Amino acid sequence: MQSNVFTAVFMPLALGVIMLGLGLGLGLEDFRRVVVYPRAVFVGLFCQTVLLPLACYGIAKGFGLPPELAVGLMLLAASPGGATANLFSHLAKGDVALNITLTATNSILSLFTLPFIVNMSLTAFLGTEKSIPLQFDKVIQVFAVVLVPVGIGMLIRAKRPAASDRLQKPVKITSAVFLVLIIAAAVLKERANLLTSFRQVGLAALVFNLVSMGIGYLVPLLVRLPKRQATAIGMEIGIHNGTLAIAIASAPTLLNNSTMAIPPAIYSLIMFFTAAAFGSLVARGNEKDAPDPQPKAA
Repeated sequence: MQSNVFTAVFMPLALGVIMLGLGLGLGLEDFRRVVVYPRAVFVGLFCQTVLLPLACYGIAKGFGLPPELAVGLMLLAASPGGATANLFSHLAKGDVALNITLTATNSILSLFTLPFIVNMSLTAFLGTEKSIPLQFDKVIQVFAVVLVPVGIGMLIRAKRPAASDRLQKPVKITSAVFLVLIIAAAVLKERANLLTSFRQVGLAALVFNLVSMGIGYLVPLLVRLPKRQATAIGMEIGIHNGTLAIAIASAPTLLNNSTMAIPPAIYSLIMFFTAAAFGSLVARGNEKDAPDPQPKAA
């Protein structure tokens, strides 16, 4: 009963608060900015929606992950970047405006790309035609939990910017608390199998995290994007919305599989340390690039 209350009530509520916080930091200009530097946005989205799932699939196969853990890692790969990427990008002197634009754009695209990638993963690793049950009512549910809070946050920012500024700090703190509780709950639920699961997927999650940041940083440099934009894309690709992945894995109306929530939970713990290390490595080089005029970080 407690588990049902957690997944049916607390999880959507927590995700809604986190999405509200994202919306409070977004404005229409963040979507319009796509036309300002379309090449950087295209490279970031290409890395996120094409290269990352392919790399994750190779890692899951290479490590011989059990099917459910492999799908959980793929679910994470299909999830958009988290709002935390904006903060890490700011600390690493990356192009925060690009981060915000990628977060906004990718959050919308993920409503379509995430079910497709995860359905392919379920077929590949479980050997069945099982898919995420996103019939029309479920699509409405996902839109309600993800887009409605974002829309409310954007509306508050547009109509009441002072109120938006006041709300951002408490909402961010609440979001961080929710994230910790969600990870703790996912780990607690699987505590009997946690050590085994960590042994099976912990190293794979670390490698996937390092590969994600590597792809996000090196591919933009290969196509001659500025280092600050490469840093932003690296953070966006490497810092995923683990809460969304855990919610989809755990929700009774979606995957309803707590084992699949373990890779996102482990990854969410790892990524803060690797992102900090990555940021400290690239920040010094980014200081040499003159910052572009851009809005403050969300």
